[in-house]
Amino acid sequence: MSEAVAETVAARFSELYGAEPHGVWAAPGRVNLIGEHTDYNDGFVMPFALPHTAVAAVSRREDGVLRLHSADVAGGVAELRLDDLSPESDKNWTAYPAGVVWALREAGHAVTGADIHLSSTVPSGAGLSSSAALEVVVALALNDLFSLGLRGWKLARLCQRAENVYVGAPVGIMDQTASACCEAGHALFLDTRDLSQKQIPFDLAAEGMRLLVVDTQVKHSHSEGEYGKRRAGCEKGAALLGVNALRDVPYDDLDAALSRLGDEEEVRRLVRHIVTENERVERVVSLLESGDDTRAIGPILVEGHASLRDDFRISCPELDLVVDTALASGAVGARMTGGGFGGSAIVLVEEPDVDAITKAVTEAFATAGFTTPRVFEAVPSAGARRLH
Repeated sequence: MSEAVAETVAARFSELYGAEPHGVWAAPGRVNLIGEHTDYNDGFVMPFALPHTAVAAVSRREDGVLRLHSADVAGGVAELRLDDLSPESDKNWTAYPAGVVWALREAGHAVTGADIHLSSTVPSGAGLSSSAALEVVVALALNDLFSLGLRGWKLARLCQRAENVYVGAPVGIMDQTASACCEAGHALFLDTRDLSQKQIPFDLAAEGMRLLVVDTQVKHSHSEGEYGKRRAGCEKGAALLGVNALRDVPYDDLDAALSRLGDEEEVRRLVRHIVTENERVERVVSLLESGDDTRAIGPILVEGHASLRDDFRISCPELDLVVDTALASGAVGARMTGGGFGGSAIVLVEEPDVDAITKAVTEAFATAGFTTPRVFEAVPSAGARRLH
């Protein structure tokens, strides 16, 4: 993150609030390499941080007032009183930073107010965790300004609670943990049950590879019903199978577990995806740790897309078109990523094929009459940090 970005955000803060900020912080969006919808099933995920970030210039207040402004949303400064914050009372963008303040105070941390100016380069609604980046950057800033002593997964847990309870979106823990904990040049192997982490080296450029993100421009919202239905279905499956979470269904016992679900066909599909997806994460980790050619993970990505499309049923025509076109044009692997019903796909490609595959996908969208997709390279980047 360049010093120029921090200076620009700080200067805008000064224009809004009449004084320089006490500091400037950044938190990244993320892309998930493999492990989709496993996080709220106590399973395994493997995200890495993007270079795209939410940046916050923040000053501490002592009067119980929270003032919020975003460079990315039309309107002036929103002013809230901390004592008035309550879950699901706010349906605007301000619910995300306000929810973090609420969650910190509810957990007993003495946050007494803040002035905040936010600016983000994380595409909104693209399945790249723009909301988690917003939450984590605010949490990290308040942690530093109020000397709360929280780091990493503790901040992530509070941000998840803010989104679950205050915003009302039933998200898992992956997005916030990725934003808070990822390291440059690595993917994060995360066990969402105990939040144990392992940084897995992921240097595609060294092998002549690239990972493209294709933002379909189809927006989605986690707080809408379909995501919640999938989560409820997974919880039903765990209850019917007598386990705490679908993480506890062994891959080798999957067929027997599915037979015990009888005619619960929808639940059977959800269970099958979660159990096989956890196994796919473990295979990718094993391949990358063994030093095998990264190209070997390509077919696993393709398996994951088929499972999300056919069993979890959260793909859409645009996502399927990206994957099918990229693979037909020579991509090593491809799959949708994120919560589904829109958002983005990832495409693993040989470096010389980047332009040709990008062109093929863009032309396929034009032929289908879809909005032109946004395509960019995903480079494993640093997690949340203070800039200034």
